[in-house]
Amino acid sequence: MRLRDRRSFTKPEVMIIPMIDIMFFLLVFFMISTLYMVDMKTVQVNLPQALHAENQTKVNYIVTIKKDGTLWLEDAQTDTNSLIRSAREEQRRNPRFSVVIRADQGLDYGQVIALLDELRGAGISHFGLAAESGGSQ
Repeated sequence: MRLRDRRSFTKPEVMIIPMIDIMFFLLVFFMISTLYMVDMKTVQVNLPQALHAENQTKVNYIVTIKKDGTLWLEDAQTDTNSLIRSAREEQRRNPRFSVVIRADQGLDYGQVIALLDELRGAGISHFGLAAESGGSQ
C-alpha cells in the first residue's frame, strides 16, 4: 500500500465568487420584495395608467376614492369631514405634509376635484395623484 506524499495535498480554499453571487441574489430579492410591500396599507382600486408615473414612498396620507364614492384613508373607511380634520391637524404638526389621492379610473373627475378643493381649503398644499406605470403614449 502506497501513501501519498505530503506535498501533494493542497490547502483548503474558500470559494468567494459563489458567496458573492448568493449575497447579490439575496440583496436583489429583499429590495424587490420591499418595493411590493409599500401598497399593502391601501384599498384595491382600478388606477388609470400613465407612461411617466413615479414611485413615491414618503407619503403621509394615502386617500383612496373608490368607484362608488367612498373615501378610504389608507385601509380604513372615513368620511370627508374627519379626513379634512385629521389632515389639518397633521399639516400643523408637519409643514412638509403631503397627500396622495388614489382615485378609481371610472370615477367622476368632479369628485376628485371636490376632494382636492376641500383639502386645499384646509391649508394642505402638497398633493399627488396616483397612477399605474406602463400606460401607452
